[in-house]
Amino acid sequence: MGNSQGRNKTINPDRHPFQDDKLQVSHIGGPVLWLNPTHVVSKPFSFVRARGHPHVDNIHATEDQQRHERRVEGDVRYKWRSRDNRKGRHALTVERPKEPGKGVHIVPKRTDSFQATLRGIKRMVVQYPYWDISYVTAVIFTFGSIVWVIDSFFVFLPLVQPKSEFKYEILSAGGVSAFVGATIFEVASIFLVLEAINIHDTGCFGWALEHVLSEKGESLLRIYPDTKNCTHHHSNKRNLVGRGGRETTNIDDSSGELGQSITEVPRSPNFKWIPTLRDLRTHYIYELGFLASSAQLVGATIFWIAGVTALPRINNHLSENLADGVYRASQIIGGAGFIMSSTLFMLETQKHWYTPALRTLGWHINLWNFIGSIGFTVRFAFLDYLHYRTAV
Repeated sequence: MGNSQGRNKTINPDRHPFQDDKLQVSHIGGPVLWLNPTHVVSKPFSFVRARGHPHVDNIHATEDQQRHERRVEGDVRYKWRSRDNRKGRHALTVERPKEPGKGVHIVPKRTDSFQATLRGIKRMVVQYPYWDISYVTAVIFTFGSIVWVIDSFFVFLPLVQPKSEFKYEILSAGGVSAFVGATIFEVASIFLVLEAINIHDTGCFGWALEHVLSEKGESLLRIYPDTKNCTHHHSNKRNLVGRGGRETTNIDDSSGELGQSITEVPRSPNFKWIPTLRDLRTHYIYELGFLASSAQLVGATIFWIAGVTALPRINNHLSENLADGVYRASQIIGGAGFIMSSTLFMLETQKHWYTPALRTLGWHINLWNFIGSIGFTVRFAFLDYLHYRTAV
C-alpha cells in the first residue's frame, strides 16, 4: 500500500472483486481512511464489450424480458459495495450521456421505484428464503424485537396502570421474557458475525452481457442478472453460508474472441466458524461490516448477562451493589454496543463519513436500529427510577 493514499483507496489483489471478470476499476472509496473500501465502481461496460465478453451474442429480446427491462442512454457501470456483497446482491449504476443518443443499453428496471417497492413488500409476504443467512438473521432479530415489545408491557404497564398488574408480572413474566429476548438477540448476533466472515470476496460479477437486435435492427448491449453463474452462497438452497450455487468451469475469452480459453468461475469460499488469525489481522479488523457485526455480538453477549440476572429467583436475590454491577451496568454497556454496531453499519453504506446515504435502504434500516438501540440503553435507567419511586 502506498503512502500517498489511505487504505480505503486500495484493494488487496487476493480479494479484488473484479479479478475474474476483466472489469476495469474506475473508482475505489470508503468513508474511513484507515479501513477497507466499501464501494468500487467499474469503467463503463462499453469498455468491457470492446475487449470481448463470454456472454455476448446477437439475439432478439423476448416479450417477458422487455416487460422487466428498460432502455437507458449513457454509461452503465458495475458498482460493488461491501454490504451488497455480504447480502449476495449486484448493483448497476447508469450515468447520463455526454452526447444524446450515445451509449444505449438495455438494463433491468429500477429497484427504487414505487412499483418495485410494492413488489419487494409482496415478496416479503409470499417468499421465505430460509437458506439465506441474511434473511434468517433478519427474521431472528425481528422475533427478538417482538419479545422485547411484549416484555416492555409486562414491566412498564403495571407502573402506569397498577390495576392491570397480575401476581409476579414484573418479576416473573418480565424477567423470563427479558431472558428469552436477550437469548434470541445473542443467537441472531452470532449469525450476523458468521455472515460477515463468510463473505465472497473473490469476484462475483452477477451480470451477463449480450447483443440484442432491436425492432429497427439496432444492436444494443443488454445487461441482465446472471443467476446461473452467481457464486454467492445465497443462491445455494442447501446451506446457509459457504458454498455458492455455481462451482463449474466457464468459457472465457482472454484474447477478444469467444471460445479461445477456459477460465474457472471463482469458487465460493468454504464455510468457517472463525477467521484465521492472519485474516483477522490483515483483513477483517479493517472491514466495517465485520467490526459492526462484532460490536453487535459483544453488546448482545454483555446484554445477555442482564437477561440471565433478570430471571426470577436470581433478580430478587441480588444485593443492590450486585444488581448495579451485573444487571443494570450490563444493560447499559450492551446497549452501547448496539449503538456502536448500528452506527458502523450506517457508515458502511455512506460514501463519506459525513454524508448520509439517504437513497440506500440499508442506511435507513440501521438508522432505525440506531434509534432503537438508544431506547434500549436509556429505558433501563428510566424504568429503574420508576420502580424506585413506586417502591418509595
